[in-house]
Amino acid sequence: MPHLSTYVGLADHSERTLADSFRTIARGHAQVADVFHTCHLLATMSDRHRADLAPAVRRYGEDDIEEPERLHADGLAQPRSGEIGLLRDLQDLHVLATLVQTTWTVIAQGAQGLRDRELLEIADAASAETARQLTWLDTRMKEAAPQALIVAP
Repeated sequence: MPHLSTYVGLADHSERTLADSFRTIARGHAQVADVFHTCHLLATMSDRHRADLAPAVRRYGEDDIEEPERLHADGLAQPRSGEIGLLRDLQDLHVLATLVQTTWTVIAQGAQGLRDRELLEIADAASAETARQLTWLDTRMKEAAPQALIVAP
């Protein structure tokens, strides 16, 4: 089980980073009502994933993983302005949410191998909600792209 703690730590840290990043983008694009409100809603999903993961953190431990924090510092610490900025911010959120999604997939596989039903249920539920986050990001990028790419500033 020594490597499961690596992915438990990655899930915990990347979910925190994703929640913080959703809130950063919500604040930075507060004038876009759907982005503001939906990003806050999606951030609460990631908060809940972390809370649900807490028993597994206690059971398996968590190794400190730097990748999500580095991505956050490089890509999502400050929102960009304008339509093209919103599009790029949504794309950065998508990259981070994809990391979260694949992390839950790996944890689910480990939980199956360990026959840890509780962790498997947590991973499956979090993965399903992360898929919802990704679906919204995909849809919102498609909506933002024409305005951002075609209309002159």
